Amino acid sequence: MSQRTKKEYRFPTEAEWEYACRAGTTTPFHFGKIITTDYVNYNGNYTYGESPKGEYRGQTTPVGYFQVANAFGLYDMHGNVYEWCEDDYHDSYKSAPTDGSAWLSDKNTTRILRGGSWDFYPNNCRCAYRYYDFPGFSSFSFGLRVVSVAPRIIP
Repeated sequence: MSQRTKKEYRFPTEAEWEYACRAGTTTPFHFGKIITTDYVNYNGNYTYGESPKGEYRGQTTPVGYFQVANAFGLYDMHGNVYEWCEDDYHDSYKSAPTDGSAWLSDKNTTRILRGGSWDFYPNNCRCAYRYYDFPGFSSFSFGLRVVSVAPRIIP
C-alpha cells in the first residue's frame, strides 16, 4: 500500500489503538457500559454484565454496518475482527514505553490484537481487552487497521 500510494502506513501501537478506541471515554465501550449486537458484531449468544443476549451473525459485517462511530469518527473499534497492533505481547505494562511507541522485544514471538471479533465473547470487545497471537497467523477473526504516518517536514 505504501509503494502504491507513496505514503507511509503502519499498524497502530497498542497505546494508539486504545486511545483511538476510547475516543476520550472511560467506559468499557466507547458508547457506554453495556454492549449489544445492535452496535457491535460479536457472538451474541453470550452477555457482558447487564447487556442482553443478541444476534450471532457468524461472519464479519461490512465496515460501518452499524453506523456507530466513536467521537473520533472511527467505526468498528469493537468487534467484527481483532486488529493487529505493532507491539509484542507482554504480561503487564511494567517497563512499557510511556510515549505511545511500540513495545518491541527480541524475545517475544507474539503480537497484540485488540478489539474483539464476530466469533468471540462480548467481554473481548472492551476497550481494554488484550489478545495475542503469532505474527503471520491468519484467522477469519483477524484483520487490520492501519495508521497513516504524517510526512516529515524537513527544515
